[in-house]
Amino acid sequence: MRREHDPEIPSEAAGRQMVEAVENLVTLWFSAVEDVRPRLPPRQVRALRAVRRQPTLNVTALAEHLRIGLPTASRLCDRLEAAGLLLRRVQHSDRREVRLEVTAQGQRFLADVTERLSLNLAAAFDGVPPAQRTRLEQVLRAFHAGGLRADPDTGTDAGTDAGPEPGADTGSER
Repeated sequence: MRREHDPEIPSEAAGRQMVEAVENLVTLWFSAVEDVRPRLPPRQVRALRAVRRQPTLNVTALAEHLRIGLPTASRLCDRLEAAGLLLRRVQHSDRREVRLEVTAQGQRFLADVTERLSLNLAAAFDGVPPAQRTRLEQVLRAFHAGGLRADPDTGTDAGTDAGPEPGADTGSER
């Protein structure tokens, strides 16, 4: 869909540049994830990050958050639990309620991914002039705060870890 020229809406050329920049950032993220042991598929890393951010998640809520089927989420949790990165905790107040918790080993894993990604990003931005780096930091803060999170096609929140991965199926874990 073509839009009339509006200074608030990026031009098609700017949109293409943003796509290329995002693709480069995704490549840096995948590189950081691949360098950490145990080696996990991106969906499992996203699941750990989601549980760390929302410690009240259960498997059903995690499935909804990742937009995957409940059986897929359950198998994903099985794998993370077997790797020692995730625990399922039965709640004392309601024994039917099982909450997910990132283990100390899982916390270390996520810290390692974050550290490697930070180093990759720092190296990538070393050649960027300080004024442009400052502007980039401002844009990234606005994006993180939600200023750029709405999906213009659906009107839904397109925030961090909100949607399925490109090419992800919802029936089975890779």
